[in-house]
Amino acid sequence: MTPEIHLAQQPDADELLGRSPLAALVGMLLDQQVPMEWAFSGPYTIATRMGHDDLDAQEIAAQDPESFAALLSEKPAVHRYPGSMAQRIQQLCRFLVDEYGGEAAAVWRDAASGKELLARLEALPGFGKQKAQIFLALLGKQYGVTPKGWREAAGAYGEKNSYRSAADITGPESLTKVRAHKQEMKAAAKAAKTAKSAKSAKANGSS
Repeated sequence: MTPEIHLAQQPDADELLGRSPLAALVGMLLDQQVPMEWAFSGPYTIATRMGHDDLDAQEIAAQDPESFAALLSEKPAVHRYPGSMAQRIQQLCRFLVDEYGGEAAAVWRDAASGKELLARLEALPGFGKQKAQIFLALLGKQYGVTPKGWREAAGAYGEKNSYRSAADITGPESLTKVRAHKQEMKAAAKAAKTAKSAKSAKANGSS
């Protein structure tokens, strides 16, 4: 049974995310410096432009880099930085081909624990700790991938009834809540940076 996903807020794009592990991974990879819906619509746009109804890691890995970058750059572009993202998607797909036979679901299928799964996700090209934790939370909350200790491994993103990330988006209302949380975090970080600069300037002035 495929999960009902609402990350792209577009029926066709969300349907692909629900049935395609690779589409979900690529959507998570694209989820930076653009709105979440734009990022998670990307896999469907790529598949459509390639003339398919799903993504294939081996096919993407074998694409000519310039041609693949051009495909992502067509208007509307798949990302704000289509060239660099095309490169990252190909790196991810090559890694999946080399390490998992091109099968994205193999990354999490037999993970014995949340800790092991987090380590596997962090090893993926383009996935730092935060992105890996968010995707781990997404797998647990919406895809039914729940190895022992997955919530703990996902950190704050694994908490129940939280609205911190893509893992918590199940419709327009939750998207609004997640977006508000992100703005609060951004404002808090900016305030902390300003306070730190003021403190540093004061210290320099008194020395």
